[in-house]
Amino acid sequence: MKAKHRHELKTNELAEWLAHLPQWTKKNLRTIIYASVLTILVGGSAFFYLHRKNVEGVRKQLELTSLIAQFPQNKVRILQEYTKGRDISYSLIQMAGGLQTIAKNATDDAHSALALIKRGDALRTELHYRLGDISTEEIAKQLDKAQASYNEAFIKAKGNRTLLAAAKFGQGICEEERSNFDEAKQIYSQLAEASDFEGTIAAAQAKYRLSTMDNYREILVFKQSPTKVQPQISQPGPAPLSPTVFQSQSATPQAKTNSDSPKKNEIVSSDTNLPIE
Repeated sequence: MKAKHRHELKTNELAEWLAHLPQWTKKNLRTIIYASVLTILVGGSAFFYLHRKNVEGVRKQLELTSLIAQFPQNKVRILQEYTKGRDISYSLIQMAGGLQTIAKNATDDAHSALALIKRGDALRTELHYRLGDISTEEIAKQLDKAQASYNEAFIKAKGNRTLLAAAKFGQGICEEERSNFDEAKQIYSQLAEASDFEGTIAAAQAKYRLSTMDNYREILVFKQSPTKVQPQISQPGPAPLSPTVFQSQSATPQAKTNSDSPKKNEIVSSDTNLPIE
């Protein structure tokens, strides 16, 4: 009976509220309108913000994909310009700047990490493609920038083992290009042996670098080959003729006197230059 009684009371209260609803609505009409408008504005703003955020995210993702796709194309174009005597390796520096901007403005950590990894790759590659001599200080400064990009990418890529492995491999490459082979080998070993990175491209690259790194550490010295005497081979055929020397009349020596000429019936020996009776 108590449950039935409570149900009857609630039913009566609902009926009474419905009966007074028109009067309550008329009395609070302005408040209802304001509340409805505010709800619509808040809901519309939230929808617009989410829509704009999604569109902006897609646009940034497309921009990042476009820059990454241009990377190998730029390298081919740089090599083509070499044949014309022009150095356009600076285009890789421009690409690195664009990737840094994307990394700063990215709303997703994974996209930011990917942009930072590719920025590091662009900075390193530019050093290899630039014509002319590069000072040791400039090489160190640019490798420091690349290393900083890989380090930041490693922090942002938490939870994404593919990006983590790629960022770590970039760290190893920077150490190797500084000739810090022991540090590079340690990084490559961590990549190759860690189960978290198993199956990633960076892990396979690390294993390959470990197998070839010692070749780069050796100093090659080329041994001078001994001098060989080429044998002279006589060619068959007639003996060469002795050259004939013509002298002008003015160069002809004066005739010797009778005292200087050999006596009659004397023979001059070619060995002693003495007359033989």
